Amino acid sequence: MTIEPLGDAALVVTFTGGSKADVLSQVSAWARALVEAQVPGVVDVVPAYVSVAVFYDPLRVVGSKAGDSTYATLKQQIAVVAGEQRSVQDTSDSSGENIGGRCLEIPVRYGAEAGTDLAVVAAHTGLTEDEVVARHSGAEYRVQAIGFAPGFPYLSGLPTELATPRRATPRAKVSAGAIGIGGAQTGVYPIETPGGWQIIGRTDLKLFDATRTESAWLRVGDRVRFQAVQAQKPELHLALNQVDGAAAEREVEKMNENVATRAFRVVQAGMWTTVQDLGRVGQRSAGVPLSGAMDTFATRVANLLVGNAENAAVLELTLLGPEIEFLTDGWIALTGAEFAGCVAWQPVAVRAGQRIKFGAATKGCRGYLALAGGIEVAPVLGSRSTYGRAGLGGWQGRALRVGDVLPMGAAIREVAERWSIDLRIRPDYSATPSVSVVLGAQAGEFCDTWLKTEFRVTPQSDRMGMRLAGTALARTVGADLLSSAVAPGTVQVPSDGQPIVLLADAQTIGGYPQLAHVILVDLPLLAQLRPGDAMRFQVVSLEEAHERWLAREQALAMLRQGLTQKIR
Repeated sequence: MTIEPLGDAALVVTFTGGSKADVLSQVSAWARALVEAQVPGVVDVVPAYVSVAVFYDPLRVVGSKAGDSTYATLKQQIAVVAGEQRSVQDTSDSSGENIGGRCLEIPVRYGAEAGTDLAVVAAHTGLTEDEVVARHSGAEYRVQAIGFAPGFPYLSGLPTELATPRRATPRAKVSAGAIGIGGAQTGVYPIETPGGWQIIGRTDLKLFDATRTESAWLRVGDRVRFQAVQAQKPELHLALNQVDGAAAEREVEKMNENVATRAFRVVQAGMWTTVQDLGRVGQRSAGVPLSGAMDTFATRVANLLVGNAENAAVLELTLLGPEIEFLTDGWIALTGAEFAGCVAWQPVAVRAGQRIKFGAATKGCRGYLALAGGIEVAPVLGSRSTYGRAGLGGWQGRALRVGDVLPMGAAIREVAERWSIDLRIRPDYSATPSVSVVLGAQAGEFCDTWLKTEFRVTPQSDRMGMRLAGTALARTVGADLLSSAVAPGTVQVPSDGQPIVLLADAQTIGGYPQLAHVILVDLPLLAQLRPGDAMRFQVVSLEEAHERWLAREQALAMLRQGLTQKIR
């Protein structure tokens, strides 16, 4: 077992030795043990293949020895949990195949409209379609990882004769429930998403449901069998982990009550305006991205300026802001990017019936509009943030549209106007920033030209990832990599050599080489870059990254204290 950093807010525990099945059993068992141990500061645990990623909040890690760094302290505590777990082994038979995990069955309708690529797989393998179905449904599979999309299982155990390359051109939409083959793996698409796997069947079973307590139906380490059927009764499989219906009804009633008293109306929607908070913590193991505001610093400050909790839901404005009509008196604050229609970084009073047209961003890319009382949309999986690819959270899981009326909460306290915060507390936003990174797991497989290269942001960038263009980076080692955990800030290098910096809506696992990780305090700099802007990377140590994190939190603490005195 080895432990290595994954950026400045996570580490990766990698297991080696033993059979593939034995390692997976260690991974799944140890991940469960770590969750149960409740190590101080650990906020998320993500098992995948031969590794477990442990995400942490440096400010909440409790040290046991004077002088220990945050990372060293957490590493020691994790090693203790690992030592305790060594005595706990998943049961296995003499063949080593029937080990650990639950054994679950997925009903499948193969071929015809349900499996449009079954004939492609048959032609590639030289088998008949019936033989493909028989072999696919006759095998037992293991869930190696969950990622790519919420609830998406990567399943090992595909008979070798069924291995089929992915489609040359991925489909723009693959329906929820589609069962596909991608290379030597098979899997199930839990939600509608783009995808390039060969689709051989479909299930009506819901592998992902945000209303369930445990949103992903499968877990890493589970055993899976497919059953060929003509008609399906998915309700037999969905009895577990249902949402509390009464609680959901109470949340809807609360929203309706707020709409009647405090709300705002969307007159013009802007380019891409969404509801966001600080993200969906603790859901990565189900393949659910962190999401949340791209610029968490600007979000926290905007909320502080109007007297909200720092995690209250705000509007994220992108390049072209919306026009909003306020249906009640209140206060707003705009931070991050600057927009033509509203002064930034200070509280502004609004009156019932007043409209503000935010217009085009004059500086930066994304603005954060906080409203006193917050935006009272229903939380989904513990967060009000919008994850548009899966239609989760925010306002109906999407960007705002003309005519939308969103509820606001009650203001916590009065706000004093005609003042703004010190410029020195703001991030050093720039169209040509130098962004600090800590080295990634495969950094040594690239020459250091990337540190001397100016990269430009391409128009293909979005909330999932920032695609960069510059001198192509060549990897000196060609070995394939197992997919492992990634996070906002991870710098991946695909085969074309052009880096991609993962952002708020990034997938939870990835298979590209990890060159570096942008440190958390510099992620706001990326949030404000537009297509065509330029950036460079500079390497810092993990200790310096944590020191800068602490300094930022101290600055916010001072701001918080000052606002407590200013806001009565």
